[in-house]
Amino acid sequence: MAVENIARRTVVDLLEARLRDDILSGTHRPGTLLPPERELAAGYGVTRTTLKHALTRLEQAGLLSTRHGIGTRILDYLRIGGADLLPMLAAQDPTWLREVFEVRRHIGTLIAGRAADRRTERQARRLEHLLRQVADGPHADAVQLADVEVHRELARATGNRVYLLLTNTLFNAYLPVRASLRAPFEDAARATDRLAPVVRAVVDRDAEEARRAAATYLADTEKTMLGSLSSPHGRPTPDSPR
Repeated sequence: MAVENIARRTVVDLLEARLRDDILSGTHRPGTLLPPERELAAGYGVTRTTLKHALTRLEQAGLLSTRHGIGTRILDYLRIGGADLLPMLAAQDPTWLREVFEVRRHIGTLIAGRAADRRTERQARRLEHLLRQVADGPHADAVQLADVEVHRELARATGNRVYLLLTNTLFNAYLPVRASLRAPFEDAARATDRLAPVVRAVVDRDAEEARRAAATYLADTEKTMLGSLSSPHGRPTPDSPR
């Protein structure tokens, strides 16, 4: 029997997560300076070396800015941040997921229409193959991940790499907590039936129908996934397949 490796979190990992949560929750407010490193390290019960590593990661993520002789300032991520912050924002605050799904719905509808206009024969065959993988998924997690690959291929079929990067960004925002969002994928056959009209319209080069089918599909799955967040067990948690 295969044994799944369990990721081990280092002290730096834990401190980074704690600092990130404190920043995003407003404990450390945008525009303010963090306390001096010695004081901050003592407050979190870590060494200054550990603190420096965690601060460097958060600076690379766009949450902090360190200037020699001044200190480390909390940045206003809503003013200067990019979409790469979405995964950490969605993990820290589930309300971000509603906004992610709203954008997913609008972008996904546009992508489906573009894909119908521009897809190649090879991409059409690839979409049909990926749809069969949705149908063959042995469990909800596999079905959901197969569904994601269909949408990546739709974005690729537009011929516009920016659509593909936007699609990846949106998936990256919620896939880490997908265990809480798997409701539409529990039944592989039903999941396939919902997605099939999108693929069929793109394969048939019917852009209007592709947009209509995508809008319906994305709205339906959005409603189900977000509805699951309101259930007693719906709070997002790091995912692990069942």
